[in-house]
Amino acid sequence: MIQVTGLVKRYKEKEALRGITFEVGQGEFFGFLGPNGAGKTTTLKILTGQLLPTGGDAKVMGICPWLEMRRIKPYIGFVPDQANLYERLTVQQNLEFYCRLYDVDTRRIDEVLERVDLLREKRSPVKTLSRGMKQRALLARAVLHRPRILFLDEPTSGLDPASADRIHRLLEELNREGMTIFLTSHNMQEVDRLCRRVAFLNQGAIAAMGEPAELKLQHATNEVVVRVETAGGTVEEHVLAMSGEESAERIAQWIRRGELRSIHSREPSLAEIFIKLTGRELV
Repeated sequence: MIQVTGLVKRYKEKEALRGITFEVGQGEFFGFLGPNGAGKTTTLKILTGQLLPTGGDAKVMGICPWLEMRRIKPYIGFVPDQANLYERLTVQQNLEFYCRLYDVDTRRIDEVLERVDLLREKRSPVKTLSRGMKQRALLARAVLHRPRILFLDEPTSGLDPASADRIHRLLEELNREGMTIFLTSHNMQEVDRLCRRVAFLNQGAIAAMGEPAELKLQHATNEVVVRVETAGGTVEEHVLAMSGEESAERIAQWIRRGELRSIHSREPSLAEIFIKLTGRELV
């Protein structure tokens, strides 16, 4: 669905993208991760035809987005990082405008608003909505025309946990139905929950790429954390080698005495892996 080869973007003296290469398959939920200024939004704008690259190539469904914007428009949906709805118009009026742009039957509006739980707000001016509601209205607008690929630029930035969770569940539903989703984010918990595969972008270059579980295993230590409860009721935490007779015997003893409470491997988070690879925080 998306093919990027040696993509470069320069702004005068600044090189925002330094020859990145990656692919996104049909029905995939792909995370494009990095701190602010890493080049995430630049990549997204190139893939949606809003920006010309300096070099390299990119195809979305086999189409060059910046040369054939009109041809690719029906296949893509886009949720920007800033709400760009018409604040004085109602939610319904905003969506009616986009129905005309995309030649969509206006009867589709109620169907989409019900799905994002905004049907009761359809006659409310956008300026009266909460930030979370505005994000859901943006998502409704992006999927009005049933796109094949949905591009998301920090869709839950600044939202409270409940609003973010609601959007996450909507995105999971859309992906299960076959929609390809390209997510840019610096929220590693969000990415860990949603994405099947991720790419770490740092200073315009891809530092690592793969499935979150595989990346964690690659950078995991050969240790397990064991929590046991002593006879006095105190819970103790022990760090043991993943393998070896000594570790096996100690764990067996705790099991025989009924003291074992939990055991898990010491896998790093995606944020910790990013810091390890780049030396930078995801902020």
